[in-house]
Amino acid sequence: MAGKVYGLDLGTYEIKVFDKKQDKIWREKDAIAMKNKKYIFAVGNEAYEVFEKAPVDIRVVFPMRNGVIAHFDDMQYLLGSLLGTGRRSVFGAEYVVAVPTDVTEVEKKAFYDLVLHSEAKAKSVRIVEKGLTDAVGFGMDVIGEKGIFVANFGGGTTELSVLSLGGMVMNRLLKIGGENFDNSIADLVRHNREFLIGTLTAEKLRREFGVFDQSTDSAITVSGRDLVTGVPSQTDIPISLVRAAMKEPLEECVKAIRSMIERTPPDVRRAIEKTGICLTGGMANLRGLSTYLRESIGLPVLTVDEPELCVVNGLRKIISDRGYYKRLTYSMLDEDYRWLR
Repeated sequence: MAGKVYGLDLGTYEIKVFDKKQDKIWREKDAIAMKNKKYIFAVGNEAYEVFEKAPVDIRVVFPMRNGVIAHFDDMQYLLGSLLGTGRRSVFGAEYVVAVPTDVTEVEKKAFYDLVLHSEAKAKSVRIVEKGLTDAVGFGMDVIGEKGIFVANFGGGTTELSVLSLGGMVMNRLLKIGGENFDNSIADLVRHNREFLIGTLTAEKLRREFGVFDQSTDSAITVSGRDLVTGVPSQTDIPISLVRAAMKEPLEECVKAIRSMIERTPPDVRRAIEKTGICLTGGMANLRGLSTYLRESIGLPVLTVDEPELCVVNGLRKIISDRGYYKRLTYSMLDEDYRWLR
């Protein structure tokens, strides 16, 4: 492929882009700051900087929701801003977009249209299933391996994929991600301590405490608002409270993984029992998560450095390898998608 080629991983809270010409990966927050509900105040990292800190007339919105595009116009503006200025080619660029498997064809077409008709000036757009891309980025032989299980714990969703010999056997997209864990922590702190904390503070508690540390007497002092007095103050949040808040969403994820493994064809399941579960996504960095999954499910759990970059690293390999590119990507201009045009 000559000219400019980009690989896009459009996450709920972060966009990751592989630029083939520069052989570089860059990241930008998937956020837009709106002033008075109609003026664009900032986009990307600059917009996220004012999240939960902005005055009342500035609102930060996230155009992606549960792994799919929730606000098409906002997302198109954001993508055009990030890929347009300074990166636009007069001849147009080629794009390969990783999309969730367990969404409707219409939702997949939305990803295609988003890039094709944005200010990024796309010459062509090809789609690749995110589960396959994840496994390629993990370093797995997706073409030759008989059984691969990928669990991508992201900011807004958890995507579970069973792969075999270059194809998707099963896939499920759970609407559970880091956002749900943080909301659970904030809710339990509010009800248990009558103390209001923001999403970013809840995220800090989650990252600091993890899910499997045996320590039970740790605590972190956080700032928030006392709901009894109504004034800003500080309080200590113990590790036990954070663990209790994360228990329910974790158990739901474990239940979904067990169910998928039980429904996997026997030959594929035997291969997965040998290779284990590939843990990817930003939540894979959560301390103790791999240990918790291993002890809960009874299978080896593998991870890599920077698991949040597995998808975009997979895009790098697919774009650079002609065999992967032809085998794993497709266009929505193909005959199979004529009904969507």
